[in-house]
Amino acid sequence: MANLKSLAKETAIYGMSSIVGRFLNYLLVPLYTAKLSAASGGYGVITNVYALTAFMLVLLTYGMETGFFRFANKQDENPTRVYSTILISVFTTSLLFFLLVYSNLDSVAAFLGYADHPEYIGMMAAVVALDAFQSIPFARLRYLKKAMKFAGLKLLFIVMNIGLNLLYFLALPALYESHPEWVGSFYNPGVGVGYAFGINLVCTASITVLFWPELTGFRYVFDYRLWRRILAYSFPILILGLAGILNQTVDKIIFPFVYEGTEQAARAQLGIYGAASKIAMIMAMLIQAFRYAYEPFVFGKSAERDNRDTYAQAMKYFVIFSLMAFLAVVLYMDLLRYIIAPSYWEGLRVVPVVMVAEMFMGVYFNLSFWYKLTDQTRYGAWFSLMGCAVIVLCNFLLVPVYGYMACAWAGVAGYGVCMLLSYFVGQRKYPIHYDLRCIGRYTSLAVLLYFLSILVPTDWDLFVRLGINTLLMGLFVAYTVKRDFPLSQLPVVGRWFK
Repeated sequence: MANLKSLAKETAIYGMSSIVGRFLNYLLVPLYTAKLSAASGGYGVITNVYALTAFMLVLLTYGMETGFFRFANKQDENPTRVYSTILISVFTTSLLFFLLVYSNLDSVAAFLGYADHPEYIGMMAAVVALDAFQSIPFARLRYLKKAMKFAGLKLLFIVMNIGLNLLYFLALPALYESHPEWVGSFYNPGVGVGYAFGINLVCTASITVLFWPELTGFRYVFDYRLWRRILAYSFPILILGLAGILNQTVDKIIFPFVYEGTEQAARAQLGIYGAASKIAMIMAMLIQAFRYAYEPFVFGKSAERDNRDTYAQAMKYFVIFSLMAFLAVVLYMDLLRYIIAPSYWEGLRVVPVVMVAEMFMGVYFNLSFWYKLTDQTRYGAWFSLMGCAVIVLCNFLLVPVYGYMACAWAGVAGYGVCMLLSYFVGQRKYPIHYDLRCIGRYTSLAVLLYFLSILVPTDWDLFVRLGINTLLMGLFVAYTVKRDFPLSQLPVVGRWFK
């Protein structure tokens, strides 16, 4: 229980930075969707380019974050030597990537469909190179349990990003109309969506500078033999990571190529899908917060005696809170839809489907530790590749028929395959007795409450619908409190229930 309390504390810190950060980042969604109409396809450009950069970020970190945790926690390794070796490795590959893209910028931009705006690709190449390099100092902060600094840097980036976006997409356009002479010296309305990428570059570079304490104070050493061992361990995780990020982004990358319509129409539809999917990102926030705390927690406990009961409990609580997050979003969609502009509301039907896919991904992440702890990461690579193949196949076959709804259901199918494969193979290789009966009860209750909510007529008064949905949410919370979080066990109120 003490282990779980430690995990919960760190998850809360990471979670607050993630949740608060994502909440603040949500300010950009109404901003972008208000300033970039669905028909213009501007938000589709943002969705597409950020999907590409997410893929490249995984490629440029090539599993070294997990490799760092694994080798830094080995009793026969020097953590500083491990950190130095990995830092030099990632810096070198990131620099080579940027130089390669920059020297062939026009060709790369044309291939990606941005021949008229190669600067988009150039700026994001610099961003992804810096982000890849930053991932290692961020990993060290997690290893050293400096959760507050980790959270502070993440939040600082988001605050800077939001502030500059508000300046360039809201304040300066308004000032430009009345004072074009002096505002025009540092703002050009023709740049449009390009400001989003430029702002990201400025903020990312600023955070890199703030890592100076983590980049000094030790002797840089590149241990080639150690590096080869880390690379051998991490390479399957690279394949796993590439397949995993493709599972999340491949629909947004290939959508413009498989959608049956004009390029402008494809970007418009992609923008609608991308904007609506943002509402489902509360599930991604929960998974990210849990991952930040759980990964160093698991590797740090791997040297101790069997912790399989702890892993099983963590899975149960993860599923419970994931289902609670799912219901919180779908039951209050009448309010959450105002995060995006009305011209994007037609895409709201994807939200429940995307959240289910995200939940499957979170369960798969929980299940993944059996092959990481036993150094059999090749299994994770195979599972993720199979899931990715399912997603790609579904997108190619179904997007021309069903549009972006096919993207959402492809995610459910792909992550479902990964989840089931990891569970059944894992039970043979590293058995963990998950409480499937309890997980099944919670899942069944959440599904029942969701279907009851969609039976409420949409023409009823808004407050009546919200009242009914609040009652449904209360039923789930009450069941959770009674079954797994009895109030009598809470130190503050326990004496009132004796």
